[in-house]
Amino acid sequence: MITDPRAFILDNTRLQHPPHAPELILHLADEITPIWRMTEEALGELGLAPPFWAFAWAGGQAIARYLLDHPQEAAGRTCVDFATGSGMVAIAAMKAGAVHALGSDIDPFCAAAVEANAQANGVEVAFTELDLLDSPPPKVDLICAGDICYEKPLAERVLAWLQAAHDQGTRVLIGDPGRTYFPKEGLVRLADYQVATTRELEDQEVKRTGVWTFPA
Repeated sequence: MITDPRAFILDNTRLQHPPHAPELILHLADEITPIWRMTEEALGELGLAPPFWAFAWAGGQAIARYLLDHPQEAAGRTCVDFATGSGMVAIAAMKAGAVHALGSDIDPFCAAAVEANAQANGVEVAFTELDLLDSPPPKVDLICAGDICYEKPLAERVLAWLQAAHDQGTRVLIGDPGRTYFPKEGLVRLADYQVATTRELEDQEVKRTGVWTFPA
């Protein structure tokens, strides 16, 4: 069992710039890092859930790019990065001038990943492993959610929660590279990117990825 998550992250990843947000630097896995080829069984023996925190997913890269290009979305604001993983979007929000960013993820291992990545980028990001979907959306200025539509029950639950956040006046940004359960209507596309990825994670080496919000 892993007793020191931070040490495990540092030993099994390397600092890299996400392709679509090269202003940032993150501890990520790739084909030359030990965790890259670990099977689900091997991860289970270590007491480790699938390490989503070790990858810069396309939806998160799109939101990060959007925030860096449109800093007015985050500047002077409070932000929640839902299903934060590596903390990439929360870090981008802080780089864009947010006054506070909270990364939320039910994988407690993400706490160490977010802390290490925030430190590497010279910002502070708070973290919670509470399932925010169990409560009404927090009263913050901005909620970001990347790659949350890969399972139908989760997608429906998260989108309803994000709609409630929008209805209370929170700005919502959703990053999605065409996941199966992303809604075909009811959202407004803000930006469109061609995000480089890997066939180890996706079905294409470049994913068309949008940033979306709810209509006014």
